[in-house]
Formats: sequence, C-alpha cells, structure tokens
Amino acid sequence: MSTALDALPAWCWAFHPVWEELRAQRPDSLTLKRVLGGLAPDTDEPMPQPMREKIQSIWRTIQQRVPDTDFNFDFWSNCTPRRSTYPACRAVIAATRQGSRFEEPMILAIQKSYYLQARNPSDVSTLIELAVDLGLDASRFARDLGAGDTQAELSFQIDLARRLGAQGFPSLILQHPCGLHAIAVDYRDAAPILARAAEVLQRAKEGTS
Repeated sequence: MSTALDALPAWCWAFHPVWEELRAQRPDSLTLKRVLGGLAPDTDEPMPQPMREKIQSIWRTIQQRVPDTDFNFDFWSNCTPRRSTYPACRAVIAATRQGSRFEEPMILAIQKSYYLQARNPSDVSTLIELAVDLGLDASRFARDLGAGDTQAELSFQIDLARRLGAQGFPSLILQHPCGLHAIAVDYRDAAPILARAAEVLQRAKEGTS
C-alpha cells in the first residue's frame, strides 16, 4: 500500500501516529511505501496573508478533529512562511541517500521543526541543522539537497503520486492484482485502514482465483 504525502501538510502531521501504527501492525503480506507528493513548488515569495490565515484555520480544524495533534502557532510570528514544500521533500530524499533508515526520522524531524518548534523547514539552513541532529554527514547532505538527481527523483515521485490517483495529502492507495484502490484515511486508528485493505485484497484474490 502506498501513501502519497508531503513532508509539510498539516493533515500529514496529524496522520503520523496512525502511520506509525500501520507500520507496526501491518501483516507481512502488506508492504507500505511512501511517495512524496510535492504539494507546493519552490518559491522565495512570502506567503500571502489570506493563505497564512487559511492554513492557521486548518491547524485549528485539525485540533478539533484530531485532538492529540499539537501545533505551535508562534511559527506565524517567528518565521516568514513561504508556500514551498519542495525543499523539505528533497531533504527526505537527500537523507535517504545516506541510508533508507533515515527516511522516517527526517520526515518526523521536519514536521516537529515546523509544527512544534516554530522553525521554517522551507529554509535550507533549517534542513541542514536537522540533518546534523540526525547524525547525517552535513556536507554530503547539503550537496545532495541541491543536486539535480535529487530533484529528478522528486519529480518522479510527484508523477507517481498522480498516476496512483492521489487526491490529497495524505492519500492511501492499495495496489493489488486487479489494480488500484483508494483506502479511506482514518486519523484516529489504524485498525479500520488495515481491515479495509484486507477486505480489498481478499476480494481481489477471489476475483483472480
């Protein structure tokens, strides 16, 4: 099952605990794969005020619907936000160049820096600091962050997310012998997701037997 996400969208942050449950509880027959969606391309322009207000409203909505999700609203006064998630996505790819084991820690570090620590993960300097905190080779990370093949990999994953039919971030797409099937995201519990995936796989098995 593929999950299309971006490192920064607030709903992906809200989904993180359930994603961890999915990783821990999934059966051996179900493989989980992240696909970076690349929500917002590179820009140096400050985020317009209406968009700032919209995103803060989304944070408040998430706090109501997923009460255990924390946000540090100091971000909006301490930082100059930009509508740019590509740098964070490239940081995830750059981290995995030093080992796939760094994928999840880098995503979580980016999310915590943004939502809890009021730091700007659209800034290269922030991303390099996070890489250092994770024990990555900072010089190599910085080179990979700006490398053409890193952007090429991000472009590939963005295209893959579209081909999988991702409708938002996060999206869950189950690939099985009969094709692709969207699985509803549950922000409270992994059990309904796993149950639905098992049901779809069983139906696919019966249809091909």
